[in-house]
Amino acid sequence: MLGKAYDSQVCSIARSLELIGERWSLLIIRDAIFAGMTRFNDFQRDLGVAPNILKSRLDGFVDAGIMVRHKYSDQPELFEYLLTAKGRALAPALVALTEWGDQWATDDSPPILYTHSVCGSSISQQTVCEHCGRVDDPQQIQARPGPGMPPERLALFNQTT
Repeated sequence: MLGKAYDSQVCSIARSLELIGERWSLLIIRDAIFAGMTRFNDFQRDLGVAPNILKSRLDGFVDAGIMVRHKYSDQPELFEYLLTAKGRALAPALVALTEWGDQWATDDSPPILYTHSVCGSSISQQTVCEHCGRVDDPQQIQARPGPGMPPERLALFNQTT
């Protein structure tokens, strides 16, 4: 994954990057969530990722509880990688990244559209205020210390905001 570069960060974004922040990681998770892939060979064929890198990423997902490794054949011994609830919970983040990429990283029309499997309507990610509803202007979003902020970091946080 990313090594220990973010150890000094007190931030859930940094913690997430340690688990899923490498580009192959997000693409593997994308394929698992939206294409239903579970098998090593399918991931490898679709992504063209080197087998040693794929093995490392899948092992990391298992260690982090994002996937479980399940034997589906004894002869030969073969495994599949199944998403856990923790892994499936990444779907909204991937939809949000897709929307950002559709707006800012391409001049073309969106290559993938997400729809609700129950009714067929479009899916989108939105930032929502618990009181006012949808927040469309990112400048209206501010970061504030939460209950998990260590006291020794609180003073530093208050200096930067």
